[in-house]
Amino acid sequence: MDMKIVADTMWVLITAMLVFFMNLGFATVETGFTRAKNAVNILSKNFIVFAVSSLAFFVFGWGLMFGNGNPLVGLQGLFMLSGADNSPAAGAAYQGAYSAISWATVPLLAKFFFQLVFAGTAATIVSGAVAERIKYSSFIVFSFLMVGIIYPIVGHWIWGGGWLATSGFWDFAGSTVVHSVGGWAALAGALVLGSRIGKFKEDGSPNAIPGHNMGLATIGAFVLWLGWFGFNPGSTMAADVNAISRIVITTNMAAAAGILTSTIMSWLISRKPDLGMTINGCLAGLVAVTAPCAYISPLSSIIIGALAGIFVVLAVMMFDRIRIDDPVGALSVHLVNGVFGTLAVGLFAQDMFMPGTTGNGLFFGGGTKLLLSQLTGVVTVGGFTFFMALGIWLAIKAVMGLRVSRDEEIKGLDIGEHGMEAYSGFQIFTAQ
Repeated sequence: MDMKIVADTMWVLITAMLVFFMNLGFATVETGFTRAKNAVNILSKNFIVFAVSSLAFFVFGWGLMFGNGNPLVGLQGLFMLSGADNSPAAGAAYQGAYSAISWATVPLLAKFFFQLVFAGTAATIVSGAVAERIKYSSFIVFSFLMVGIIYPIVGHWIWGGGWLATSGFWDFAGSTVVHSVGGWAALAGALVLGSRIGKFKEDGSPNAIPGHNMGLATIGAFVLWLGWFGFNPGSTMAADVNAISRIVITTNMAAAAGILTSTIMSWLISRKPDLGMTINGCLAGLVAVTAPCAYISPLSSIIIGALAGIFVVLAVMMFDRIRIDDPVGALSVHLVNGVFGTLAVGLFAQDMFMPGTTGNGLFFGGGTKLLLSQLTGVVTVGGFTFFMALGIWLAIKAVMGLRVSRDEEIKGLDIGEHGMEAYSGFQIFTAQ
């Protein structure tokens, strides 16, 4: 067997496993940022969402995303393997029903697993923004429909050979495909659900509802930072030593810059360095560099990450001001900086890094052509995802209900939804 295919396959599978491990990161960040009475519920949602995503992507998502079809949607290869030659004899030359991803020489099932963990990440993003008030069953239904329908249609436009791919739009590892799609769906859910009881005063000003375990949140942030070293460089889907080395550095430097600027911003605003803002600054830098990571220099990644760290703090304040309740800052991290990271391709890309792809961005003499293509993608993906998700949220609300009862929300979803407590037997005291 060709040793390059062996090396590429090992690289793809290992990085996919790192992305899978990000499920733990999301679970612990979200749990730490929310209240103790909802910890079991948050953990359980993050556990079950990947199982639901796996089945939805296998049955519908993969074929809709990568199947041969038209510029809007894949039409072949639904149910993952129907109509596809997945025999060992097909090997690296495999085309079959999924020609849009035939450029990757690894086996079909390795391609599927790598793309699956990305789909699961998009669904997990929604969990944090709708935390502490959504029915468990309703969240499961939405997650299945998101990964089975919304995510793969957008994914087909961009990564499956669809209309955005052919119009000059670039998103290397998913600032739009994963993060802003998750963010737009989360925004629709937060609007339909409404804010948590007690989040806003009668005059509209926000009440702080602190998370109960910043230790868990910090562990989760480190897990996500680690996972991103699979997320971004793994998207090469090949063990290209020069590319993956550069992408690891651009990824890391954006995170580091985001940490510093978000900490400084929160320090200036509240007179104290807020750990929650530091954590979200790290994640904002990572989200923002996800689209441009392969097309930019390390210096550009520092600038992108630094701006993301500022944007995330301002976005948290903005969502509070317009009375959109996002318990963990998912909208500020994934939506706002998913959009920014996508536009950053049009600003900071340099053709020298991946010749024949993006060309140069605005800041490197390329004019506005690439930036306008990126803006077109942001607007069309945002509009489609938001309104599709809004329709699904409203349908779920009408059919099975979306929000838990007032009494259950006050007592906590752990008892109401799961009949157990995360800290059974412990007395948790708060200062009076």
